[in-house]
This record gives sequence, structure tokens and C-alpha cells, in this order.
Amino acid sequence: MATRHTTLESPMGELLLVGETSASAPGGVALVSLSMDGQRGGAPAQAHGVRDDAAFAHAADQLNAYFDGGLTEFELRFASSGTPFQRDVWAALERIPYGTTVTYGQIADRIGAPRSASRSVGTAIGANPLLVVRPCHRVIGANGSLTGYAGGLERKQALLTLEGAVLGG
Repeated sequence: MATRHTTLESPMGELLLVGETSASAPGGVALVSLSMDGQRGGAPAQAHGVRDDAAFAHAADQLNAYFDGGLTEFELRFASSGTPFQRDVWAALERIPYGTTVTYGQIADRIGAPRSASRSVGTAIGANPLLVVRPCHRVIGANGSLTGYAGGLERKQALLTLEGAVLGG
């Protein structure tokens, strides 16, 4: 599959959107990753094929609406990736409502894993390639603290503030 990318300015800094050709996805591209400038593990845009801004117009419109406070749920097509466990964790992330937070243990509960799997859940969340649109920023520590976010804790706090989330909620 052909890989394409675009960049988008946002309140979180420059976002890099990467997608694969998909006949059924809006713009003909299923989102593979969404990363932030300077994030842990992020790759440069040049490593992701041809720049194609038009193919990501649907995603860009939704992201802009989200950052403007007018969108609370994304309707985007994602390319399939990850292990079965990661996909279970990521699906649970996608079901966390806008403006709320959950703990790693609660995610473990939601996927039918024991609470002792919280560390594995955290590892799977850390491997989430779709920041913002697959809302791993809504997962917090058991004590209500902000923990681990590939984009940095300042951005995690900013996203939660944008959503009006109450920590521990």
C-alpha cells in the first residue's frame, strides 16, 4: 500500500498524519499514525512517503473542529495494526467519552484482563500510534496523577483541559 502524509498546525504544535491508501476511507487514506512534533519515538515526515494534503482534508477538518471545541468524537478510518492485546486496549481507549478520564486498571477491567495487567495495558497504550484521535491522553494513574504520554505531560494536561476533564473522573 502506498503511504502518504501531511502536517497540520495545532495548539499542540505541528501534527504529522500518516496514512495508507484505502478505497473505503474518506480521502482514500486510512490513518496509520498521528504524532506530535518532538514526541517520543516520532519519525520525520520524509520517512512517510509522499506529502498529500488533500487526502487528509477530512481528518484535518475534524482535528481543527476538536481543537476549536466543536467536536467531541472522531469519525476517522484507521489502518489495522498492533497485536491482538494492543487492539483490545486501543478499542477500549476509543470508548472513553470526551471529557472523562479512566485509570490503567479500569482499562484492564474493560478488556477482561486482571488488574495486575495494568502495566501491560500501559505498555499497549504507550504503543498507540494515533495520539489525540485514539484518546490515550484520557488515561491517568490510579491516584489521579498524570502519567506517561508520548507527546509529553504538558500536552496531555492541555488536551484534558481542552476537554474540561476532571482528573480521576
